Amino acid sequence: MYYIHLEGVPMQCVLVWLWHIVRSLTSIEKILLRDRPQTLYDLSSKGTVPVLQLADGSVIDESVDIMKWALKRNDPEHWYKENFDHQDGLVNKNDEIFKKRLDRYKYHVRFPERSYQDHRADVSEILNEYNSLLEPGPYMFGKDICFTDIALMPFVRQCAHVDLEWFNSSFPELGAWLDRLKESELFISIMVKYPIWNESESGQYVTWE
Repeated sequence: MYYIHLEGVPMQCVLVWLWHIVRSLTSIEKILLRDRPQTLYDLSSKGTVPVLQLADGSVIDESVDIMKWALKRNDPEHWYKENFDHQDGLVNKNDEIFKKRLDRYKYHVRFPERSYQDHRADVSEILNEYNSLLEPGPYMFGKDICFTDIALMPFVRQCAHVDLEWFNSSFPELGAWLDRLKESELFISIMVKYPIWNESESGQYVTWE
């Protein structure tokens, strides 16, 4: 039995985690970060989501680590079987650089020391890199979805919806890639709304056949 605490649908980990832990009973507990339960801090002093508690009581509290844990257990579509250094490099760059730039682009009014156009230029630098990777094939590393596609998708999606018209016209390959992923059975299957968890409850259980 596995438990995960989340706010909303943290796409980066849930896409892989819920899909690839097959024949397991999972408790999904949705919380609000503005009202974090003590249980969250009991599991991880960071108090951030997602947090995955394993059957033996151990805890994983980083999205990428949760994804890799899930793929190590079960990776039937070979998402993480090759190009390890390149895949890890892109995902690390996303976590260490792009996410910060994305926050400043999305919430540019909070960062008035630079203009909106400056923040857009910062995200464009990395989006151009992604767009170039997609020119030879439909996904980041060719014709098949891989770990990198799933890890980057939620952040690219957030960025796109700041100004979708500009995004699609500036990064056509990336826009088509995003549409393919949003229309996939995988994406649609995990877009489930969960009720806010009450600590007196057990959470919502999901069985994957």
